[in-house]
Parts: sequence; structure tokens; C-alpha cells
Amino acid sequence: MFIEPNIRQGPGGWIEVICGSMFSGKTEELIRRMKRVRIANLRGAVFKPSLDNRYHAERIVSHDDKWFESIPVDHSGRIPELSRDIDVVGIDEAQFFDDGVLEVCETLANRGTRVIVAGLDMDYTGKPFGPMPSLLSIADYVTKLHAICQRCGAIAHYSHRISGDEQQVLIGEKDLYEPRCRNCFRSSADGSAPG
Repeated sequence: MFIEPNIRQGPGGWIEVICGSMFSGKTEELIRRMKRVRIANLRGAVFKPSLDNRYHAERIVSHDDKWFESIPVDHSGRIPELSRDIDVVGIDEAQFFDDGVLEVCETLANRGTRVIVAGLDMDYTGKPFGPMPSLLSIADYVTKLHAICQRCGAIAHYSHRISGDEQQVLIGEKDLYEPRCRNCFRSSADGSAPG
């Protein structure tokens, strides 16, 4: 369970990372935290990679249709200039950003901004994804969410790709991916039946 840090924690900022597999509720949790930012009358903005336009070009949208306004950017370097007077910056789908997102988050936190980052910690092969491992290592707070395995109903933290496409970045949802537990993910990788 995530204990939300004191919203007015002092003069410095900090970095929160929300990670997990697909369908674990990462975007939904980011939206929940950003709505609390509004309730606290703080200035907030959410950024997302412009390549992720599955649901809407200028919103982050959870799989259960919750949404929050967002600013699509092609490169993480644009985030600091677009968030000069912002108290809380949200970044969704961080795994799709360039490695510069790490420095962006550090810069924002060091200037007193609360930074909330959401993203997949592993790709469809079960390997660390993009800048997420580095973001997890510099985060002040980490929340790892889990989905439910679509094969056996256990806790899932892998994103199994249903299609045969092997490129690392393939934007999709239930038509291309399903959450799997460790056992079902491993058995699908080696071709054996789940145990």
C-alpha cells in the first residue's frame, strides 16, 4: 500500500515512481494522485510521449476509461520548459521516453517540484524497459502494482505479448497483451503448459 508523502513536504521536491505490468492500474494511480493535487489547490501538469495516442491525443486514459488532461511531447527535454510554474509534474508511459527523462526528473525535483512517474518496469520479454530501471533507482518513493494473470488468476507482473511481433515498442492493449504471473509467463516463453 502506498502512503502518500506529505503534499507540502518542505522546500525540496521528490520523485515518485509507479510501475508494474500492463493492466496493473499505473495510469489510474497517476490520475488519482493528480486529482488529489487539484484538491490541494496545487498547480499540476501531466506529460506523455506523443507516440502514445491509443485513446486520446491530449489525455492520459486508463483501461477503465478514467482520464486526465495531458501534454504530449516528442522529447523529455521539453518537460522542464513547459512546467516552469508547476508544483507537481506527472509523466505517464515513461518507458517510451528517451534516457534524458532521468535528468529531467532530477532537475525538476531539485528545483522543488514533486514528480510522479508511471511506466512499465519490464518489456514483453521480461527485461527492464527503457529508462525505468534508472528512474526506480533514483526515486524517493516506489509503488509496484500488479495485475491478475489471465491464465490462472494469480498476481501478475509480466506483460505477455499475444502477437508474434518482436519489436520492443508496440503500442497496444488487450488485443496485443495480457498480464501473466511468473509461472504462466515462463511456461509461455518455453512453450510448455502452465503449471
